[in-house]
Amino acid sequence: MKARILEGKTGIITGALDENSIAWKTAVKAHQHGAKILLTNAPVALRMGKVQQLAEQLETEVIGADATSLEDLGKLYDAAEAKFGKLDFILHSIGMSPNVRKEKPYTDLNYDWMFKTLDISAISFHKMMSLAYKRKLMKEWGSVVALSFIAAQRSFPKYGDMSDAKALLESIARTFGYYFGRDQKVRVNTISQSPTPTTAGTGVDGFDQMLKYGEVMSPLGNATAEDCADLCVLLFSDFTKRITMQNLFSDGGFSSVGASPEILGTR
Repeated sequence: MKARILEGKTGIITGALDENSIAWKTAVKAHQHGAKILLTNAPVALRMGKVQQLAEQLETEVIGADATSLEDLGKLYDAAEAKFGKLDFILHSIGMSPNVRKEKPYTDLNYDWMFKTLDISAISFHKMMSLAYKRKLMKEWGSVVALSFIAAQRSFPKYGDMSDAKALLESIARTFGYYFGRDQKVRVNTISQSPTPTTAGTGVDGFDQMLKYGEVMSPLGNATAEDCADLCVLLFSDFTKRITMQNLFSDGGFSSVGASPEILGTR
């Protein structure tokens, strides 16, 4: 076993649904590195997924919480404080778009659904941090991480209003990261991950093509869910204690490539 770089640390992992989830794999790896974890997901997701199995594996519990509800988040944090005291890390792995699910074109969005997309996928990140900040829930040099995607910077038409949500998510990380760092020495970062065949990811129309394109364009190939989990663990650890307000690309180099020879049909 490699060095347990999270020995003695505690945190909250949101969004684990099944074995394909990045959040699931992150929870497992964090546990392997010595962390104690509290799991949470929306009540509807708890009925659909297998997170209770993960809780048993990690010898912990699952707290149902709607991340858009300050009341639910307050109860989640009450449970975390009762279990651990102050926390070392939080992973925000939450995203959903009714417009994308129902294949509404970006030029004809249902705006009520769009507001829901932004609330669930981005504003919930602000809510989680704001409440943690006010309660002084995080230890000094704690780490908050959220999962993003390159559609925050580039056009991926089938990703719809999730692109706007991810752009907002990254902006929130930079802006709140300033206050969290200045006032409480807490780090805030996002990870822009390759297309990854999770339950949520594969629900995007055209996902298989996105996956194949990313694989061809990336000199190292697409980053896997396990790769992202490793980066999350590193960001939770003391090895990255002065990295904050950054968007880190875990994408095999995709974000720096204009066009690969394979795409151009040359070598």
